[in-house]
Amino acid sequence: MGVLGGSLTISVLLTAILTAYLAGFGKGFASAASQAQEQLNKILEEKVGTSATLEKGKTEVVYVTPKPAPPKPSWGGPELWEAVNKRRVELGVNPLKQKDELCTIASIRLNQLLELGKLDGHEGFSKLPETRPDLKWVFDQYNLSEFLVAGASAPTEAVSLWENTLGHKKLLSGGEYSWGCVYAQNGFGVAIAAY
Repeated sequence: MGVLGGSLTISVLLTAILTAYLAGFGKGFASAASQAQEQLNKILEEKVGTSATLEKGKTEVVYVTPKPAPPKPSWGGPELWEAVNKRRVELGVNPLKQKDELCTIASIRLNQLLELGKLDGHEGFSKLPETRPDLKWVFDQYNLSEFLVAGASAPTEAVSLWENTLGHKKLLSGGEYSWGCVYAQNGFGVAIAAY
């Protein structure tokens, strides 16, 4: 084979490689565009309840109206306190009597949870005697328990959530508890009970 034949072979080989590269590039681009479309629709559906179609070579502006935010629960501590004591009486135990020092703890804990935006597995409660030495006497004087709830749309639903959880049911059926206090806001509830 001469120089011309060798050059021709190299030229054909390079053309084949370039053609394969461009075909792969095109497939990769199409795949990426498809994935981008799926991601866009997922984000739009989550945020505003709609989807959009982007066509190759076109720029489209999509104007959408956001989904309205779900209403924040309008109940608070007094309604939850009333629901807890009502259910305790229905279950044959004494209603809790309010103690101001327990309300201080419930208030602190509710603010911690609101700041976190989620329940903390009682971590803040267990650390409270160390983080707030001025309240250590409350933990020394009483046998305290903390009951947390989140996501309830009404105080009766919060009570139901507590009642249907083995450890939390004691808030409602535990006759040993004499005192307590409840704070609630934005679907979060904190009950501190003591004896």
